[in-house]
Formats: sequence, C-alpha cells, structure tokens
Amino acid sequence: MSSEHPNGTIAVAMSGGVDSSTVAALLHERGESVVGLTMQLWNQRRLPALQGPEPVQHRCCSIDDVYDARRVAEHLGFPFYVVNFEQKFEESVVRPFVEEYLAGRTPVPCTHCNNDVKFDQLLLTARQIGADRLATGHYARVRPNAANGRTELLRAADESKDQSYFLFGLTQEQLALCDFPLGEMSKAEVRETARRARLPVAEKPESQEICFVPTGDYVQFIQAYVEEQGSRMPDESGEIVTTNGEVIGRHHGLHRYTVGQRKGLGIAAGRPLYVVALEPERGRLVVGEDSELGREACVVRDANWISIARPDAPVEAMVKIRHRHEPAAATIISLDDRMAEIRFREPQRAVTPGQAAVFYSGERVLGGGWIA
Repeated sequence: MSSEHPNGTIAVAMSGGVDSSTVAALLHERGESVVGLTMQLWNQRRLPALQGPEPVQHRCCSIDDVYDARRVAEHLGFPFYVVNFEQKFEESVVRPFVEEYLAGRTPVPCTHCNNDVKFDQLLLTARQIGADRLATGHYARVRPNAANGRTELLRAADESKDQSYFLFGLTQEQLALCDFPLGEMSKAEVRETARRARLPVAEKPESQEICFVPTGDYVQFIQAYVEEQGSRMPDESGEIVTTNGEVIGRHHGLHRYTVGQRKGLGIAAGRPLYVVALEPERGRLVVGEDSELGREACVVRDANWISIARPDAPVEAMVKIRHRHEPAAATIISLDDRMAEIRFREPQRAVTPGQAAVFYSGERVLGGGWIA
C-alpha cells in the first residue's frame, strides 16, 4: 500500500532482515520522515543448555540482527531506536507457546507476536515518539473500503510470500495505522530494490524457524524453559491408542506430537499410522490411518472479523487451517462475538487445535480465529 501521509512521521519495524530494511529504503526514497524501531524480544543467551558451540544462523531477533538494523538506519540516515519488549514477549508469546504444547495444542507464535507485541506495544511506542503510522516488512496489503467504512486486509500480490494468515488478529484501529509497502512486490523485486539502495543486508538469507528456539528443537526448548522456571515437566508418559481404543504402545509426552504427524511415533504397526488426536485430560495419543484424519467441521475461538462486520447469517468463504494449507471451501457461522463454526464442503485433513483458521473471500481476509 502506498503512503497517503507524506508529511507525517512513519515508524518502521526493523528486524535486521532484507524485507524490513527494504521497507525503510522505499519510504526514505519517497521523502518520508522515517524512524527505525527494533524490538529486543528474547535474550538469546538464556537457557544455556540449548546453546551450541556455534551461533545459530538465519534466526531473527538476535544481537546480530539489531546490529544489522542499526547499520541500515545509519546507511540511509534516519533515527533508530531499540525498544525492549522482553517481558511482554515472554508473557504473550513464549509462555503461551509452552502452555499450549503442554495442553495438547499446536500454537502459532508469530501470530501471537503480531497481535500482542508488534501491532500492540510497538504501535503504541511509535505513537509515543510522534509517528502516526507503523510500516513493517509483511507481505500483505491494506485498503480502506468507503462503502462500509472498514479497513480491509488483503493477500499479498505474490501469493508465494503472502503473510496475511499471520495478521488475522489485527483490529480495525491497528490496520488503519499500518503500512505494508511490500504487499505489491515479489521477493525478487525486494532483493533488487535492496541492492539498488546498497543496503548492507541486501544478500542476507531469510530467517528460519521460531526466533526464540535457538536449535529449532521446540521439545528441547519446552523442557529447558519449564526447568528454568523452577517447575518440573508433568508426567510425560501415556498410552498410544487406536481410534477404536486398542492400546498399541506408550508415548513420552504429548508435547512431542501434533495432529497429522507420522514420523517419530515409536510404534511398528505394519501400516502407516498418523496422530489423529491428543487427549491431554487422559494423557492419551490417538493414532489412526490417513483416512481418519479428515474433519468436516471445527469451532474457532477468539474470532476476529476484519473486512466485514460480524455476520448474522452464514458466510461462504475459503478457509486456511495452516499457513501452507490450500484454502478449502466452507460455510462459516458466527456463534457469538468470539466463537464461530466452520463447516467444510469437503473433509479437511489434520485440523489441528491451537492453529489459526483464516477466512478469505478472493483477496480479502474476512477474519479468522483459533481452532478449538
């Protein structure tokens, strides 16, 4: 989305990567008054048991990334600040991440970070320093709809990079103050823009994995974090049962599994078996054949309607139940202000509690919620 406020100050959330750095370069090139903000979210030296002999590469939010963001700001010549949100990040992202896994659900920490830190605390900080908008490197678009007075969230033009799935929790107030300059660009165009601006991060690889899990091993992270907090992991073992109740083995902690998983089950059944469900109240892992993974419906909690007001009649939409999921046709029925039911036209494989279900109509994001 192009800027409509050339005389105001715009804050850029700078992660130290090529995307957010290119955003800063584009806005600076337009003559905007830019200020760079980098969030200090997690002390990478915490949980020493997870630290290897070499620094982990391609992970955002490290000390090196702060350094890279500062170099970009100095190169382009605008003010730059580091803001410490470690406490908020731990409360809103890290702790719920651990709790969700221990409760048998599979969380989406990037969405929680967007909802509760980046577009909440960082946007507030941006306003406090005199900026009237916040720009980020997300591949998504926003536009005002004069007909209904709402700010719509749209897919990115480059569908292979689209990140609108992770932004479903943003409010109308937040979206109205957001600028996503990369929404119309491809990754190749972003790289070329970074090279043209001679950014020091133009060839930097993309960050991978979850930013606060240094090894990429979330099971190891959960165990280390629980121990650091002075707690003990709950009794981890339990029965592995088939969908008809037959006990065929034992597992070593439900947090090690997610719906749809096939590898690492530790059982030899003579046929492929997949995780069909986790039953934390009984400590059981339910497995079955691929055909048993399909679900015709699910309920989402904390539903957030974006491009339309909460509907009072069923809505036809395409629904993504994972970031890389091919959207599926469904009917969505709003149950109340915070709950909605999704009825799929065709059964969907591995509908996973804790993941987000996001509703699309063409390029518009109608809303979304957390699968219960």
